[in-house]
Amino acid sequence: MSNQQVTLRPTEVADLAVLFQFQLNEEAAHLAAFMPKDHTDQTAYLAKYRRFLLDPTIHMQSILVDGVLAGSIAKFEIEGEAEITYWLDRRYWGRGVATAALRGFLQLEPARPLIGRVAFDNFGSQKVLTTCGFHKVGTDKGFASARQAEIEEFIYQLS
Repeated sequence: MSNQQVTLRPTEVADLAVLFQFQLNEEAAHLAAFMPKDHTDQTAYLAKYRRFLLDPTIHMQSILVDGVLAGSIAKFEIEGEAEITYWLDRRYWGRGVATAALRGFLQLEPARPLIGRVAFDNFGSQKVLTTCGFHKVGTDKGFASARQAEIEEFIYQLS
C-alpha cells in the first residue's frame, strides 16, 4: 500500500458528483456487474444517493486516500440482512485501498452478520473480502445489467 493514508468519513452530498464519475468506468462497471439499468443517468444517480444519505438503515462513508476522494463504502439492508458494498476509483485498484477501507469500515459498522456479494470473476473484490475475514457461504445467479446477461455471484459473510 506504500505510504498512502486511507481514511473514512461520512459521505456528503458534495461527494456524489465525483462518486458518479467513478462508476462510469466501463471496466469497473463490468466487474461490479449488478448496476442500475442506465448507470450513466446522473440525475437518477444523484437522486437515489441523496435519498440513501437520509436513510438511517444505510451507513455510507467516503474513502479518502491522502485526503482525496477515492471511493465509497456502505452497509445497507435487504430483507433484514445487512450487506456491504464498496466502489473504488479505478486509479486506486491494486494498491490495498479497498482492503484498508473495509478494515476501517468494519470497526465503525457493528452489524453482523454482514454479507458481501461479488461477481464470480471479480477476483480483486473476492480477495478484499477474504482478507478482511469474510468467508464464502454460497452462490446465486442474477441478471447483471452491466453485462446484459445472467451471471453467477459469490456470497461472502462476516459473522
